[in-house]
Amino acid sequence: MKTEYLPFIIPLAIAQFALMGYALYNVLTHKKYKFGNRIIWIVIVVCFGFIGPAAYFALGKDDE
Repeated sequence: MKTEYLPFIIPLAIAQFALMGYALYNVLTHKKYKFGNRIIWIVIVVCFGFIGPAAYFALGKDDE
């Protein structure tokens, strides 16, 4: 990997892990979801990078 890409990759990696952490926290603290259940959303959030947490906040999070 070339070091010239690091200023671009490091903030993206930090953003991805922060978004994943917040989505996991949200999944584990809520009891109701629009679609699916807790186990499904945990797998989706962890396995699909940026798309998993975005999908959870768009489709899975139930407004309380």
